[in-house]
Amino acid sequence: MAAHFGRLRKGATTTAVAAVAVAALSASQAPGVTTDDLGRQAAGAAQPSGDANTGGAGGGATGDSPYYTDLPPLKSPNPSPSASPTTGTTVSVGEAEAGIPATVLDAYKKAEAELRASKPGCNLPWQLLAAIGKVESGQARGGRVDASGTTYSPILGPKLDGNGFALIADTDHGAYDGDPAYDRAVGPMQFIPSTWEWAGRDGNGDGKKDPNNVYDAALAAGHYLCRFDRDLSVQSQMNAAILNYNNSTEYLNTVLSWLEYYRKGTHEVPDGTGTLPSHSSNSDPGASPSPTTPATPSTPSTPSAPSTPKQGGGGSTSPTPKPPTPSSPAPSPTPPTPTQTVDHLEDANTGKLTATAGSAFGTKVAVRAESKASKGLAKVRVRFTIIGDTDATFTGGESVATVVTGSAGTATAPALVAGEKTGDFTVRATVVGRVLGGLDYTATVTPRQADTLTRTSDTALTCVPGGEFADQVELKATYKGAVAGKVAATATLIKSADDATENDKGPYFKDADGKTIRTLTDLTTDADGVLKLPKLYADDATGTFLLRVNTTGGAVLTVELKVAAAAS
Repeated sequence: MAAHFGRLRKGATTTAVAAVAVAALSASQAPGVTTDDLGRQAAGAAQPSGDANTGGAGGGATGDSPYYTDLPPLKSPNPSPSASPTTGTTVSVGEAEAGIPATVLDAYKKAEAELRASKPGCNLPWQLLAAIGKVESGQARGGRVDASGTTYSPILGPKLDGNGFALIADTDHGAYDGDPAYDRAVGPMQFIPSTWEWAGRDGNGDGKKDPNNVYDAALAAGHYLCRFDRDLSVQSQMNAAILNYNNSTEYLNTVLSWLEYYRKGTHEVPDGTGTLPSHSSNSDPGASPSPTTPATPSTPSTPSAPSTPKQGGGGSTSPTPKPPTPSSPAPSPTPPTPTQTVDHLEDANTGKLTATAGSAFGTKVAVRAESKASKGLAKVRVRFTIIGDTDATFTGGESVATVVTGSAGTATAPALVAGEKTGDFTVRATVVGRVLGGLDYTATVTPRQADTLTRTSDTALTCVPGGEFADQVELKATYKGAVAGKVAATATLIKSADDATENDKGPYFKDADGKTIRTLTDLTTDADGVLKLPKLYADDATGTFLLRVNTTGGAVLTVELKVAAAAS
């Protein structure tokens, strides 16, 4: 997208902006675009679409909070500063807009580097983080951050109390936003507390996940945009990711215009000297922007009605009463949303959740949202969360997935993929936007297995007393005929075929200190199923000795080792 955008305000249109809008709408309505966390649109998620307005919570990362609507300027040969008509703050135009505060810029680039390593297929450009940071908080209020990247004071959006915004009752007891009644978007990237709780990241390595730290917030935003295996080099998937962040076509257009502007060139400016936007999506042009520090605004007093002079003298009397206004008919009560009528979640025939390490689970978690009358309810958002000490994830690498119930009221979680950690963990299903008991499912990851072990060579293993074996023992493991990689194994020099206890004479291995050992534990086959044992040595005993190797899954192989004096 190479078009320039002029300095336009909310509601203004140009051919370029219209083109972006068409592209955005095309992407958002394309096949494969579905509703995600709290009803936001997301590309590529294998889940049914649903009503973005279902339930009482706002959407995605920000809860659809207000954002700055200022667009980048057309390039001007003579940029000059101007003053905001309401705040008097100097707002530079032209090339000054390309300046990004040093610490904020560093946070964006570090987040891009981390995502390039952890999710290379996402192709996240740091300029996209910069564009979102611009419209969400004006680059952390022009870079008002300390050396560690933490804002000098919290950046808070307005109360999401349903008064012109989404209605999101408190989810964090005020821990992040200081508000025990309603949630607010928090920090330079404006995450709502319920999203930060699972999406937060530690971007500066201080052991904390702070939404008001630009390193933490930028990395969290990067991971959030890269969900569902998105490739952000594909325009439709980038559009879906941005809409997933804040579900507004105008928001999409604004972010894309800043992305294009930053791609043409940026430069670093000192912290605290960045340019400040002056227009917000929740106000008329010139109004104060949405991210604020905590404050309790005073309530303006209601002006009194003008008094009416008395006949023939000074002073005043009460205002002349107005004729009564005909009363309007009471509005019809708003029918409850499907989310508000959910009474409980029921299991929807979820089978046993078991998988071998590194493989996909054959069963998916499925639940049904029901009313008090046990009727299935459609268009209810259900959140599935992986809990416990595990590296298992849903398809796409995430530990949280939100799915909208279908016509029968059923929501099915994405497929689970086991990691390398074995043992049990929990998958919890809850209704988004309601405080209801959830359903917990126990999932088990079992160790990788092998059922067959063979030597990769048929060379006899021989040695002279006091010498070392010329060949190392190398084995290959398979399971049901397929290569069995990363399978745990144990090797022991045993007394006899009928006595598997450790031998006290004959061949031996050496540990790291050169000491004699005859049992090796914590062995693992490589990705090709191959296990190569350390070098073997012989003491003075002669004869035929046995080495037995066992793997998880029951594979056993006994190898003969012969120690004899050299022939004269």
